[in-house]
Amino acid sequence: MAKIKIIKNDIVVVTTGNSKGVKGKVIKVFPKENKAMVEGANLISKHTKPNAANPQGGIVKQEAKIHISNLVLIDPKSGDATKVGRKKDVKSGKLVRFAKKTGEVIK
Repeated sequence: MAKIKIIKNDIVVVTTGNSKGVKGKVIKVFPKENKAMVEGANLISKHTKPNAANPQGGIVKQEAKIHISNLVLIDPKSGDATKVGRKKDVKSGKLVRFAKKTGEVIK
């Protein structure tokens, strides 16, 4: 199983499917399923019963999971879509993620 290079709070763009071209923040990652939830992408309609938070009930739009292969990270420097690499940091000796297009380290 490959290492997932997208983590929570990354800004990504959806490359395929109904939400193609949508940019958003990663809300949650599901490593065992190779899926992630992206803010404003892959919206589904869910029927809900009345509860304390929503006393009326009804149909609620919410995000659904998207496969990791359909997401590409946005480069923090240029704002373009980029692949993610991993390399050892010279100062700390830890593995860090970097954008392959610009070489910028991703925080």
